[in-house]
Amino acid sequence: MPTIGDQIRDCAIELLKDKPEGVRYGQLVAQIRQKNAAFKTNTISGSIWDLEVQRPDQVYKPSRGLYRLVEFRDTTTNQLKPELVAMTVKIIAEEHFYKPFTDWLTNEMEECTKAIALGGNKFKDKWGTPDVVGKRESRRSDIIQGQCEIVAAEIKLDMSQLVTAFGQACAYCLFAHKSYLVIPVNAPQDEIDRIDSLCQVFGIGLVLFDSNDPEDPDFQIRVRPQKHDPDMFYVNKYMKQIEGELFS
Repeated sequence: MPTIGDQIRDCAIELLKDKPEGVRYGQLVAQIRQKNAAFKTNTISGSIWDLEVQRPDQVYKPSRGLYRLVEFRDTTTNQLKPELVAMTVKIIAEEHFYKPFTDWLTNEMEECTKAIALGGNKFKDKWGTPDVVGKRESRRSDIIQGQCEIVAAEIKLDMSQLVTAFGQACAYCLFAHKSYLVIPVNAPQDEIDRIDSLCQVFGIGLVLFDSNDPEDPDFQIRVRPQKHDPDMFYVNKYMKQIEGELFS
């Protein structure tokens, strides 16, 4: 007769079979409790907190607090197998999210007094062009007048390019006071966790959004950006190229 702990761990394994991307500890406890009300919350917690140790041949932790079945692991990267990564509908282009993000930056976050969609190769160099660029200026009614600040953002739909997108967001700190990385909320959780940690280390803002709905992307701030002091040579170099659009 299996012990209560074994029954709980068996239940956890069954639940994880339906979630290739993995399940966080708190969610897993709640789902086990929902599946079998006879299991007490404290008993569940005590039985699965080290699930990857109790069942190492079945479960591993790709990031802190995230449980995933070994069968879904890519042995070369220790991450989710590429064929299991949720794919964004191809008919939706990144450009469809530029305008909604400019609106979110200016009206909801109030990070900018004006923002424009850019993208493409407007800056014509290998360092890349932000998808969205904005400025924050003091209003005439403000008692204390501050300096003009530049905000840049990289929006990425391709979940296989998240690390590349992070690098681009970092590069924008060369000319922007604040830089954002905007990625799909349905990206693999361990990938989001890694990007989250990197953004905190480097001061990049992280925003998650629904990449399947350009009409209502539901942008959610995950990490707030830190203000940097950019190189004014590059600030003027790049802003000169969009002076008409952003500063008129």
